[in-house]
Amino acid sequence: MISYPAFGVQVTTPRLELRAATDDLLEQLGTLVRDGRAAAHPLPYDDPMSLYESDPELREQRWLQGIWRGRGRVEPDFWRLYFAVIVDGEPVGMQDLIGDRFSTLGTVTTFSWLSADARGRGVGREMREAVLHLAFDGLGAREASSDAFLDNAGSNAVSKSLGYRENGTDWDTRQGEPALLQRWRLTRESWLQRRRDDIELRGEAACREFLSRTA
Repeated sequence: MISYPAFGVQVTTPRLELRAATDDLLEQLGTLVRDGRAAAHPLPYDDPMSLYESDPELREQRWLQGIWRGRGRVEPDFWRLYFAVIVDGEPVGMQDLIGDRFSTLGTVTTFSWLSADARGRGVGREMREAVLHLAFDGLGAREASSDAFLDNAGSNAVSKSLGYRENGTDWDTRQGEPALLQRWRLTRESWLQRRRDDIELRGEAACREFLSRTA
């Protein structure tokens, strides 16, 4: 029996696994963060963002602190699940699933990063499909959203290819500079039209119950 049900969730596709980001996995991922391999150009993250910290040790420390704080806030209307992306047995990035007003609206959003040496091979799309399967099939989400700066071609292309529809633009900052975000929206009905039958879930039922009753 797993005492913290969020740690028991696992999503498996033919190409990768999403495993709950335990401290052991975070320690391995921390090497990528410390080495700057979570960075990308053009800058992908809006402010504030620990991954923009210039000092390697401080960058890793603030990144870890942010995850630990996020774990501690679990409510029916807001929660964040952190997953390590595992390819060929090695952690290569993270994929988060965030429930915002989930018990009321059933809405989720996603956040991810991928090591520089794992990009360009379709892993980004596969990990998004995996976490969407968890959201809709495992946790009963009604709608998923995403956003990316207009010049983040990779993220925007993934959203479009998975059936998200454009949902307007908005302004945010990255390292203090204003930039336009493209917002995306994926309904449950649109996801069902593309639903895959080769993605396996484990531990989702216990996690769903845990998220619904946590005060």
